[in-house]
Amino acid sequence: MTIRRMDNVGIVVEDLDAAVEFFAELGMQVEGRAEIAGAWADRTVGLDGVRCAIAMMRTPDGHSRLELAKYLTPAAVPSQPSRPPHNTIGMHRVMFAVDDIRDTVERLRSHGGEVVDEVAQYEDAYQLCYVRGPDGILVGLAQEIG
Repeated sequence: MTIRRMDNVGIVVEDLDAAVEFFAELGMQVEGRAEIAGAWADRTVGLDGVRCAIAMMRTPDGHSRLELAKYLTPAAVPSQPSRPPHNTIGMHRVMFAVDDIRDTVERLRSHGGEVVDEVAQYEDAYQLCYVRGPDGILVGLAQEIG
């Protein structure tokens, strides 16, 4: 076997508290917060002088995690463009299954969430949409129909 499980997805943010609040509104729970620094961190990420505040968020089922990270040093580098379109090469979104997509969208709006276009329906199977959250994070929402 090559892997045991997917442990987490990391997302670098500018405003850690806003990102934590956004994902908490989705139903994720803060598993822990810490500051990361030291030679081991420098070697792991390939940067010098790393000092990073992180929050580990866990899904309600306990199977998935997001590591939200705010780089204190060296400063985070903004991506170009800051709000890349969906067809940009590279990892750019995380998808969540939700019970009520319209309610979820409304709750996320109070945390700065913006629907990219609209809630759409795929056949008789799903309602789907993408929401931009803090720092332009792209989050997919999917509600199974029926």
